[in-house]
Amino acid sequence: MISTAVLAVLTLLQAPPVVLPDGPALTAMIAERDAELFSVMFDRCEPEALADLVTADLEFYHDKGGLTATRVAFIDDYSRGCVAKQAPDAFRSRRQIVPGTLRVYPIPGVGAVEEGSHLFYERQGDGPEHLVGRARFSVLWRLEDGHWRLARAFSIDHAAAE
Repeated sequence: MISTAVLAVLTLLQAPPVVLPDGPALTAMIAERDAELFSVMFDRCEPEALADLVTADLEFYHDKGGLTATRVAFIDDYSRGCVAKQAPDAFRSRRQIVPGTLRVYPIPGVGAVEEGSHLFYERQGDGPEHLVGRARFSVLWRLEDGHWRLARAFSIDHAAAE
């Protein structure tokens, strides 16, 4: 039988409940983190910044590339690719959320799910930018120690631009 003292200690050790902002405030917070994530991914080469945006147990599912599991694997993949993008004639990508498609749903005690559609553009070096594709996404953002971090991602329905 568990004593009252043990129960009291276990209660104190539990993490405080995650308090989420309401409606538009939550959407704005998640949209800001989303923009930061893609800025780091496409515009900068900062593995440390990316590591702070994802959870240690990250699972990233991509309908073309499969599963990337863990922060370490995700950052390793990113680091290899971002160095190559620094060449003057390298291909550079840009991502844009399709207006009106972004939705954010609170998940009590955890964080929020973000979903939407996005377009991808590419240019080589300083050349002209071209629309190259589209996809849909669904992301679980976990609130950890006051920081929103990408925990699970489904990047699906990729298709070439028409």
